[in-house]
Amino acid sequence: MSAYDHVSGGSLKFKGGGSPSIKKKKKKSKSDKEKLARAIEGSRSESGSPQPVKVIEKTEAERKFEEIQRKRQMERVAKAAMKSHKEKVIDFNNKLEQLSEHYDIPKVGPG
Repeated sequence: MSAYDHVSGGSLKFKGGGSPSIKKKKKKSKSDKEKLARAIEGSRSESGSPQPVKVIEKTEAERKFEEIQRKRQMERVAKAAMKSHKEKVIDFNNKLEQLSEHYDIPKVGPG
């Protein structure tokens, strides 16, 4: 008589019902992708001419906004590229040296 005789075997079950609420996704096979590609090619060849592409016109304000965004991005990149890592570390150390030592642990007692 083992200590594990009363344990039921099998997989764990979810609470609350017979059918699981989690559904597995079906895997797409390569043949499905090939069928889709053939269908696309077939529709292109049947129509003869390419399908029209919608061109979205932007307003003047949108164009100005995007141009300013591009300029600011270029300025940030140029500013970051001006200093090497070594120069940045030197500047950071100089900044730390200029800070007050208020948070340092004071030496107490002789010695």
